[in-house]
Parts: sequence; C-alpha cells; structure tokens
Amino acid sequence: MIEVIRRRCPDKAQNWLNQTLTQLHAPLDRNLFGAAYAGVRRRLGGEPVIIDPEEQAALQGTELLSLNGHALDEVCRIFLLFRASECLAPGDYAPFISELYLRGDNYERQALLRGLTYLPDPERFVATAVEACRTNAQVIFEAIACDNPYPLRYFPELNYNHMVLKALFIGSPLSRVVGLEERITPELVRMAEDYAAERRAAGRPVPEDIELITSNWGAKHEAI
Repeated sequence: MIEVIRRRCPDKAQNWLNQTLTQLHAPLDRNLFGAAYAGVRRRLGGEPVIIDPEEQAALQGTELLSLNGHALDEVCRIFLLFRASECLAPGDYAPFISELYLRGDNYERQALLRGLTYLPDPERFVATAVEACRTNAQVIFEAIACDNPYPLRYFPELNYNHMVLKALFIGSPLSRVVGLEERITPELVRMAEDYAAERRAAGRPVPEDIELITSNWGAKHEAI
C-alpha cells in the first residue's frame, strides 16, 4: 500500500511522509500520530487513486485492490492506521481506534470506517462500526454501510438489520450495501414490510429499493 501512496505524492509530501513514517514506532507517540493523521489531506490532497495494471498485478490476491478509486488521503490514513497497529500492544489497539473515531472530523472518520476491514483482527472494531451507524451525518453512515464489506462479515444480525433499515429511512441506496442478499433473514423482511406499511399508512412513498429485501427473500424461497 505504501508504494501506491508514494508514487502519487509530490516531492514535498514525499518528504513529509517519509519523516512521519520514521517517527511512528513503538511506543507510539499518540500526539505525533494524531497530528499526522489529521494533516494527511492538507499534505497529500484528495485525488482518487486509480490503480494501474502494474499495481494491480502486485496487489493481486489481496483486498487492497478494492482501494481503487478511494481518495489518496484516505488510502494514506488507512495505511497509518495499520502502522499504528504495529506500534501498540494488542489490547490497546481497539480502544485507540475507538478514540480516534470519536475525535476525528468527517474525512478522518470516513477513512477509518472504510479501513476497518484491512486492519489486523477486524472483528474487534464492531463496537466502533456500530456506533458509526448511529450518526446523523449521512456521509459517515454511508462510509460504513455502503461499498464496505465490514458489516457483512462482522455485524451481528440485529445490528446489520438496523443498519439496513436506517439506509432505507435516510435514502442511502441498498444496492451499495455489500452482500445484502446473503444477510436477508425473515426478521429483516418483517422489519422492511412493517416499514413499508407505515409509509403507506402515512401517505408517503415506499423506497423502490426495498424490493432488494422482499424480492430477494421471495426468490430464495422459490429456489429451495
């Protein structure tokens, strides 16, 4: 990942990045890390990272290919999060991630949430990811709920269902919820149908993509 970042850094940012990585070692200086994590966008900018064929070959077989199209500052922040895992005791890392999320701005939070899948032992960050689903900021909610495999892999059923219902409620497209079809259950179908009934009773339109829940569930049963 670091080479993907370096190849896109202007010289001045390259020097800053190299100096920062040299200073990030165990025991982690949290103030130094916080300043670096917050300053990435100002230093590197937010241009999308388009992975070229050479990089695709090098990253083949890793999940890092899915970073294609992410902003450069976001990719760098995810790398810094991974670097921090090497500088902290295992028991300190999940609380560190939680605190970083709570203290971050919108850009910092989005990068953290999109990076959870790539971090060591990602299941330990479920509490932080679930907390993100409670946000009032749609961009933060969509950072965990949309185009992100983390909920599919690690959310308990109740939390996953609540996330999907919130996506319906605030207008986040269900087509971007990774693996939705795999996580449809009778309870999720019931919740979606109850929500649709409430909307109709109030004379409000029902989101069209609710059919991604109800129709997929029906198709599953027809196939059995």
